[in-house]
Amino acid sequence: MSGATDSPVEDYGAESIKVLRGLDAVRKRPGMYIGDTEDGSGLHHMVYEVVDNAIDEALAGYCDLIEVVLNPDGSIRVSDNGRGVPTDIHEEEGVSAAEVIMTRLHSGGKFDHNSYKVSGGLHGVGVSVVNALSDWLEMTVWRDGKAHAIRFESGDATDPLAPVGDAEGRTGTEITFLPSPKVFSRLEFDYATLEHRLRELAFLNSGTRIRLTDARGVETESKEFHYQGGVAAFVGFLDRANAPLHTPPITMRGERDGVVVDLAMQWNESYHENVLCFTNNIFQRDGGTHLAALRAALTRTVNHYMASNGGARREKVAPSGDDVREGLTCVLSVKLGDPKFSSQTKDKLVSSEVRPAVEGEVGERLGAWFEEHPGEARRIVAKIVEAAAAREAARRARDLTRRKGALDVSNLPGKLADCQERDPAKAELFLVEGDSAGGSAKQGRDRRTQAVLPLRGKILNVERARIDKVLSSQEIGTLITALGAGVGREDFAIDKIRYRKVIIMTDADIDGAHIRTLLLTFFYRQMPEVIQAGYLYIAQPPLYKVKRGASEVYLKDDDELETYLIDTGLENAVLVLADGEGAERGGEDLRALVAQAQRVRALLTAVGRRYNQALVEQAAILGALNAELLAAGAAAGEVARYLARRMDGLSRPHERGWRGEPTDDGGLELARELRGVRERHTIDGVLVRSAEARRLDEIAGELQAVYEKRCRLRRKDTDIAINSPTALLESVLGLGRKGITMQRYKGLGEMNPEQLWETTLDPDARSLLQVKVGQGDEANSLFERLMGDEVQPRREFISGNALRVANLDISPAFLTMVTACVAPRRSIRQERTEKRIGNTVEARDAAGERLGATRRAALSGRQGASRRLPDAPHRAARRSYRRADHDHSEECGLARAAPWREGRKRNRATAAGGGGDGASAAGCCAWGRSRRRQLWSPWPRSRCGSRAICPIRAP
Repeated sequence: MSGATDSPVEDYGAESIKVLRGLDAVRKRPGMYIGDTEDGSGLHHMVYEVVDNAIDEALAGYCDLIEVVLNPDGSIRVSDNGRGVPTDIHEEEGVSAAEVIMTRLHSGGKFDHNSYKVSGGLHGVGVSVVNALSDWLEMTVWRDGKAHAIRFESGDATDPLAPVGDAEGRTGTEITFLPSPKVFSRLEFDYATLEHRLRELAFLNSGTRIRLTDARGVETESKEFHYQGGVAAFVGFLDRANAPLHTPPITMRGERDGVVVDLAMQWNESYHENVLCFTNNIFQRDGGTHLAALRAALTRTVNHYMASNGGARREKVAPSGDDVREGLTCVLSVKLGDPKFSSQTKDKLVSSEVRPAVEGEVGERLGAWFEEHPGEARRIVAKIVEAAAAREAARRARDLTRRKGALDVSNLPGKLADCQERDPAKAELFLVEGDSAGGSAKQGRDRRTQAVLPLRGKILNVERARIDKVLSSQEIGTLITALGAGVGREDFAIDKIRYRKVIIMTDADIDGAHIRTLLLTFFYRQMPEVIQAGYLYIAQPPLYKVKRGASEVYLKDDDELETYLIDTGLENAVLVLADGEGAERGGEDLRALVAQAQRVRALLTAVGRRYNQALVEQAAILGALNAELLAAGAAAGEVARYLARRMDGLSRPHERGWRGEPTDDGGLELARELRGVRERHTIDGVLVRSAEARRLDEIAGELQAVYEKRCRLRRKDTDIAINSPTALLESVLGLGRKGITMQRYKGLGEMNPEQLWETTLDPDARSLLQVKVGQGDEANSLFERLMGDEVQPRREFISGNALRVANLDISPAFLTMVTACVAPRRSIRQERTEKRIGNTVEARDAAGERLGATRRAALSGRQGASRRLPDAPHRAARRSYRRADHDHSEECGLARAAPWREGRKRNRATAAGGGGDGASAAGCCAWGRSRRRQLWSPWPRSRCGSRAICPIRAP
């Protein structure tokens, strides 16, 4: 140490100790207070902190309406009709109580039991943390007949709390805040995430109305959650995709030693447990003392009931706690004055006084319910006994397979290509679809660290199977053996897993997606610890290979493809502006314009199908999406007429005639009459006031400078007229497509080992998605609906979300493919008919005048029928061919009703005796006989042996 004279250790002294005062500690370490700031969970936790304060008012009996509004500018507003935050001066701090609450950590009205007997906010850091992590925050308080307002920026008050008017009989608090981009990587609130949490709160606080509104889009989306059934209605909602064993749910509510227990439970026919625990309306994802008490009381009560009724002796089984909870959906809510949690995120309850209250309430009420409902109790006990029997069967199957070595790690499955590495942290297992992809993966992998396990076909859907059936599946048994960690709650040990990266690698088609879903279902139900530990991944193989000259590039998805095409299209390209000076934009300036065009396209896509996107785009270029401008009557009329003139200028001569007028709601209407049909398009006030229109209006000046007059995109010999951002983008993409060869991969088997290594296996070049579970009950409900036995919930889910999917399986190309598969013979007929028509024309020319006028008329009729085939009904087409065939048979000298054999004999006799047109008949029938030895034809034989059309071929 003495020799290290320049060591930074010598600079460590009292001046190195930093004291973070006020809200600085929150800004320095936000994860300690709200969780992860990268994945969006911390962002939504800010909203929950504010909403929890409003819920506390509801718990105290002063609030019954809470509103949450997502504003177009990215901020969020939370309001309630409670008592309102105190506005008088705090004696110790010398500022208003509202400012103290927002700027001082560990300040609030929940540290004693006078203001709030039950509360979710306990540490006094909730709303102050929201203020610290926001760019700005505005609070309005209605209290004591006055409305007070205060604004904070970066956590500091810009001005003291001041009255801004009369409350007019209203009470409550409203907080609007904008999260800081310096803290959060993701700033967009997810409507579904907020909906999930607010629905929970509405269930847990029966009678409280919670309204969620999303005002960010063109159309405002609003939902109100108001439930009178409480936790029983919550259980019914969670169990909507399962068939219950009893209705209604078992409910119990009581208070013991200051702890209020509110519980509802229901058994169903599924095989999985779904128990949600809440403390003062806050969900504990890690459970705690209330969950442990519930499980203990359930097992004890059920076993006591079975013993007293002889069920256990009769069935000769001893149910475990897992058997009792199989198929159980339960919501447990406890409320107490001073709960203790493991952290500020409140994911686990550690209050010891909760356990005796929950155990006593559940044991007493559930035992009484069993006695009062013997029929339902027998069904529940039968399911529990069946679960215990299945568990015993699974245990025996495991023991048997262990003795045979099937589940022993030392006896790995034969098709597993294992790696050399024995350290699980460095080893990877790829689960691939089929032997074709498995072969390429085995040859292309790094044998030191990468193992490959091909799975044959589609594995068992474990959502519909018990553990004994799961273990009897050969593919699942192979997977369990390869992982080496066991299976089931009793035998699974995450520390014994042989690979810390389990990578699902399936094809980019429907079957591949199905296999991936089945594997995700297996891991979620049978090995959830693998997901929780972050060991499960999904490979992202490239979707495209683009070849340009001698270079090849692999592109992961459509976004990467577009980026590549833009980069290629911008090479040596310039945009010549029509500003009178011929100014050019190239290089980075042109790239910035294309990036702006991509943003414009995204905004126009968000506008939706209700509006003409080309018209909206031209209105944005003219600055006609300004709400203030359209609110003025004279100016709005001039804007509408100017937009109509611009649309005329961009239209072809016969498509002009646009007329523009303002609308009463502050929008525009353009109309024209085209080919006698009146065409009308509206940009209504809803669109003009939307977030998308505001963003387009913000860049209206930049758009006008480039696109108000028609400019030109030039590269070498290419010159393209440009009149809008999307036209620029599409033209650049078109230039990028020139000279390239693009291949879209459907399956991994299409790649050779070298390509698979370069794109998917190489750790330095590949892209992986890590599988995580967000809301546990939502994930559980999703698996039940999509993978369970009940068809109706799945049908409703598909129909309700079909329009939100960008790439539906039922696309025009897919419908074309289905049509071809359903009626392939029709296309074959058409193709062969056209071919024979050509042969007929050639034969007719070769035969010359021997056929005569009748022969030509027959052929003409047959050709007409052939040409009408695509549009004519199937039977009508066949009748037309038969009529043509009948005419031809008469020409050959056959009787109308003569069968084939008689006609052949008569034809031969006529040819030998010289009667009739012998050359014609002989040539025709000889051709008919030779056709029998050729390929099958879908059309019926003619009476002279030919197939529908029987041309006489030239010698």
